[in-house]
This record gives sequence, structure tokens and C-alpha cells, in this order.
Amino acid sequence: MLTVAEAHGVVLRHAKRLPAEVVPVAPPVLGRVLAEDVRADLDSPPFTKSLMDGYAVRAADVAGGGVELRVVEEVPAGKPPARRVGPGEAVRLFTGAPVPDGADAVVMQEKTERTAADRVRVSDPGARPGQNILPRGREMTAGDVVLPAGTVLTPAAFGLLAGVGRTAVSAFPAPRVAILATGTELVEAGETPGPGQIRNSNGPMLAAQAARAGAVPSPLGAARDDGDRLAAGVREGLSGADVLLVAGGVSVGAYDLVPRVLAGLGVETHFHQVRMKPGKPLLFGTRAGVLVFGLPGNPVSSFLGFELFVRPALRVLAGHADPGPRTTTLPLAGPFAAKNDRPTYHPAKLDAGPSGWRVRGLPWFGSPDLRGILAADAFLVLPPGEVSYEAGAPAEVVLL
Repeated sequence: MLTVAEAHGVVLRHAKRLPAEVVPVAPPVLGRVLAEDVRADLDSPPFTKSLMDGYAVRAADVAGGGVELRVVEEVPAGKPPARRVGPGEAVRLFTGAPVPDGADAVVMQEKTERTAADRVRVSDPGARPGQNILPRGREMTAGDVVLPAGTVLTPAAFGLLAGVGRTAVSAFPAPRVAILATGTELVEAGETPGPGQIRNSNGPMLAAQAARAGAVPSPLGAARDDGDRLAAGVREGLSGADVLLVAGGVSVGAYDLVPRVLAGLGVETHFHQVRMKPGKPLLFGTRAGVLVFGLPGNPVSSFLGFELFVRPALRVLAGHADPGPRTTTLPLAGPFAAKNDRPTYHPAKLDAGPSGWRVRGLPWFGSPDLRGILAADAFLVLPPGEVSYEAGAPAEVVLL
């Protein structure tokens, strides 16, 4: 039986980046990863510009303050200056306007007083060269790599792409994830369960997790515990997805048909069982480049298996450099005790306080308790055996 770290390594060895594609720079590609270096086509700003409403001057002319200058022009944003600033002259500027030649400072209008239609008194005694001016190319120069390959397309990245004139980029695609729940006892959310039946919660939950991970989920519903029907659902999932998730039917019971069906369809199993709680029966395999995860049917087991193994695989497929999961060590917000036969992941909540972040375990009765993880934004990683922690003790945490 593999440890979590060993199983994680196996998954990452088989996860490969998907081929890049050219996509329009539009909200649907938010969160995707660039597959190319993006360079500036122009200097930015493309001219030296004013950062203030005020007056462009020669700093030497206004040293000490109380100096009156002749106003020779007014330049709003978007209009190039028509003349140079000479000795004893000033040009009225507005924020974003080009700074005329000859000027080396901008005095904000609050430190000036208009004494006539063409005269201004400057009361700034500390005017210096470069004041309130953004030089040409200060943000970027033509040819600079402004967004390297591997950059996540965030709103700020969208702004930069627009600034360098890019309306389309090469990016890694969102992985396609097929999701098949299994179990004769399952009915869909809109149905009323009959005797011995329960609603299919794993399918919608895993679809939401896949979407949150930046993938495109394709729910296939629920398959009965019947070899032929299960095989038909698995075959459909393998045909058009990058990742297939099968929830339930992966343990060792008489109706746990998933391992046998996967093998019959040519899926090579790389591991089956991980030393963890919950989620021990987790299965991972591949067929023709498709990553196949058999997740245990208990909902928290499925949820945790996705976060520890499926999400990192999806991040690799989507071009992310760091697959995760993110882990850290935080002090406990209160005392905590547990007894387990193997490494256990206990739902937890992060709390921000005056001394920084702390973590507290949530009330939870085990892998069927999906309601118990509703408030969770982390999992405590507990060693096997009996543990007892005081408040403030350091604890290993997996962040969601």
C-alpha cells in the first residue's frame, strides 16, 4: 500500500501538459496558463507623460518657489504638445498628457496660482527634475517579455495583454473531466429516494470541484452495479475526456466492480489503495493518455481524493508549474485529540487573529459526513495512533 506522497508522485509521473491552443483573450479563458512568452510591441508609456494636473516647468526656473512663469500652451491627455518649454515658461498639463520638450518637472496645480490668463505663480519650493513625470518606457520597452510562458491569465494579465495589443494568445486548454458515479442505490438529486436508495451527491460535488480547479466537467450520471452498464459508462468517459473520475465501487466488496471493468477496458492500474483515512481504496490508472481515478463512494473520501490527487493532475495538464496541494504548518486554535489507525485528514477551519493564522478541527464523524466539511477550508494531517495536542501546538495542514 502506497503512502500519500508515493501515490502523489505516481500520479504526477503520468500527468502531462495538454497541447497548447490559440484562444481569444476573453473572460472564458480566465485562469488558463500561457504557453508562450508575450512581448511588448511598443514602449509603455509610449511618451513621457504627466502624473498630475499641473504645469510642466524647468525645475531650475522655479527653485525656491514664489516664481511667476508665462503659460505658453495647454495640453490635455491625448494631444501632443505643439511647442517646447523655454526659460521662464510653463505649459498647463492634465493627468496623462505628454510632457513637452524642455520641461523636466510637473508642479501640481495645488501648488500654483493663476495670476493672469497667461501667467502662473509657482509656490513649490522643492520642485526637482523628474517630479510627477512618468518617463517613456518606464513600465516596459518594446521587445520586453511582459508575460512569460507559465503566467496564469488573471485580470491584471488581461490588462497587460490589451496594453501590448494582444487579442489572442497561446495557452494550455482546460482539461476535460468525465464524472461517473456508481451504485444501484443512487438516484439523481431531483428524485425522491425509494427504500434503500440515496441521492447521488458525489457527481455534482466532483463536477463542482473540477470546475473550481479550472477544468470542464462532463457529468455522466450514475451507473448501476452491473458490469455491462458500468462498462458502457466508463467507455463513454474514456472516449472524450482527459480525466475520468469513477466514484464508488472501488473497494473489495462483491459489488465493487470498477477495478475489474477498468481492467477489461484496457486501463492499466498503477496503484489501488493508499495509506490514508478517509479514502484508502483509491485507484489510479491510465489508458491511451487518459488519467483514470477510482474514488471511494463515501462523499468525504471522494472529496479528499480529488483534492490530494485529481486537482494536482489537472493543474499539470493545464500547464501550472506547481501542482499542489498546498501545505503548511499552523498553530492549533484549541486543544485537539484523535485516535486513528493510519494517517488521517480531518476537516479544519482557518482563523485569522492578532498573532496570525491558526487552525481548528471541525466536528466530524467520518467519511459519510459531507455536512461536516461544509465549513472546511483545510484538512489537519494527523499521524497514525493516539494524538493529543494543546492549543498553540504546530499542526500540518493541507489548504483547500
